[in-house]
Amino acid sequence: MATNKRVFTLRLSDEVFDKIGILATDEHRSMTNYIEYVLIQHLEQIEKERGEIKTDQIQ
Repeated sequence: MATNKRVFTLRLSDEVFDKIGILATDEHRSMTNYIEYVLIQHLEQIEKERGEIKTDQIQ
């Protein structure tokens, strides 16, 4: 099944990369999936605190 997702590159130090890898393994996720999961959780937390982030206002 095709997905419509944007892709971008992260520049991480080896230490940060390795730490994310350890956490991803602990959660039985790929690194990409873990990073996506963490970012989504963070967005949900921010929106809970501040309200919805309106994407229709992006220029």
